[in-house]
Amino acid sequence: MESTTENVVPLRQTAAQRRAMPDFRDIAEALADKEKVCRRPVPMRVYDPKTLTEYYVGSPCKSTIASVCPACAEQNRYLRIIQCREGWHLDEEPVNEVNEPTQQQQDLLACRSDLFNVYQAAKQDGDQQRMDDAAEDVAGIDKQLRATGLRKSLPPLEVSGKKRRVRSTRRRQDAPNLPRKKVAKTTIGREFAGKFRPSMMLTLTMPSYGHVHRDGAVNSKGEPCGDGSPIDPDTYDYARAARDIVHFAGPLDRLMQNLRRAVGWNVQYYGVVEPQRRGAPHIHMLIRGTVPRELVKQVIDATYLQVWWPHFDPEEEIYPGDKVPVWDDRKLTFVDPDTGEVLPTFDERQECLATVKNPKPAHVVRFGTQIDRKTLRGVLGNSEEAGRHIGYITKYLTKSIGEILEPPNTRTAVHYDRLHAELQHVPCSKTCPVWLRFGIVPAGVNEKTVPGRCRGKVHRRDLLGLPGKRVKNSRQWSGKTLPDHKAERAEFVRQLLALVGIVKPDTSHLQVTPVEPGDQAVPPRDHLIMSSISQRLAWKAEYNRALLDAGPAALQQLSAMRQAA
Repeated sequence: MESTTENVVPLRQTAAQRRAMPDFRDIAEALADKEKVCRRPVPMRVYDPKTLTEYYVGSPCKSTIASVCPACAEQNRYLRIIQCREGWHLDEEPVNEVNEPTQQQQDLLACRSDLFNVYQAAKQDGDQQRMDDAAEDVAGIDKQLRATGLRKSLPPLEVSGKKRRVRSTRRRQDAPNLPRKKVAKTTIGREFAGKFRPSMMLTLTMPSYGHVHRDGAVNSKGEPCGDGSPIDPDTYDYARAARDIVHFAGPLDRLMQNLRRAVGWNVQYYGVVEPQRRGAPHIHMLIRGTVPRELVKQVIDATYLQVWWPHFDPEEEIYPGDKVPVWDDRKLTFVDPDTGEVLPTFDERQECLATVKNPKPAHVVRFGTQIDRKTLRGVLGNSEEAGRHIGYITKYLTKSIGEILEPPNTRTAVHYDRLHAELQHVPCSKTCPVWLRFGIVPAGVNEKTVPGRCRGKVHRRDLLGLPGKRVKNSRQWSGKTLPDHKAERAEFVRQLLALVGIVKPDTSHLQVTPVEPGDQAVPPRDHLIMSSISQRLAWKAEYNRALLDAGPAALQQLSAMRQAA
């Protein structure tokens, strides 16, 4: 007797087997990762003023972490590599185009100047009505000026009477002096033998806070690098380590200022900040041009940052436990929980420093002195070594700090927890709520402020004290921003398609805005992912067809056009 499919009894699946099956979202995200499409698109509303129609598209999430969105993270890393490569070994000064003010802008400014005089005259006469009318007219002109394209902010009608703090610029006695030259506008390094223009790679670290373990873990070369945990946690200087983390960006800016004054030209840099195993930040910097090794060491030794804040030593905490200042709705500030006395503000405590005869800074930040051939080296442009260094400093840009600092053992995990706990007692800015534990009301507080709890990046456990941007570069590194590099890539593809007769429609008139909360017409994320995948496949087919139809000669011409642009 022949068996038929109708007589086959399906096997019974367990609950675990059913849970192991992928759902639609899993398949869609896997295909999105394969086609390099964002797996977490953000819905955006597109309005076409020509046809009076609207529709929705998925905008990339622009995440820089591969575990969140691999496509967006790799796209960001690729743009960073292009930006890094284009600016490192430039042999010509980057061109910064400046648009001349238009006649419309000049006319609007002339009208604003007349209204400014009217406002000042009304202020002298005490005519509040005329002042309000003039201020309203100025607000309208300011709106028109910003619509024409304006950089920076406009000067206000009222000048703040806040007194400017003046501090002495005298160098510390324990810091060596530096040569001081007039900084030229050039950003290109010295040329050797008429054809070589090498550049440098520099690694900066923070000083030692105590001896750490160097057994167990190894780096990519197989060399022992240790797990970063202190040998003696009781003598490890956690307080200084936490303060150096908070103010890490300050001495970096001072270092480049000192280096430019010492060499006499506008040194450009590109740096990536990463944490060491011990939790302290360090930065790999690419410097355009070459500087003598001894001069670099001298500049590092002479660079420091003095933090002129009210002192925030751990033993000076007035409210270290659960009893913290409370918000007073009548006085609109924080008061002592026992006496109800109003606490001094940050600015008031800052003013008290001016009355001290020989004030001492709250903290002084310095770099470490580990400068050798591994941390400072010269690199020739367009060489294999240059590409290897660029890949090295951008390797971890797609990983989060928590993934980089994965503790290999228990003692390292305890070390990271203790460092994070110390960071909770270090204020990160003048608006940080941690100041309330020292009896100081920070700037910008309200009834929602929680004393001692700051949402700043430096206080987050997943970042472990690495605040701010991970990539730091000078303004004239390549003369372009990341959006500029992205636009260049899009223009390259557009020109390639135009060579074979594929002209993309003009979308400059479309108005793209975020969707409003409660919009019922917004498609679900699954639909946005499918639409993005379909669009990506269509674009890839057009691009591949253009490559085949263009041929080598057309690609050479297009490459020359791209370099000329």
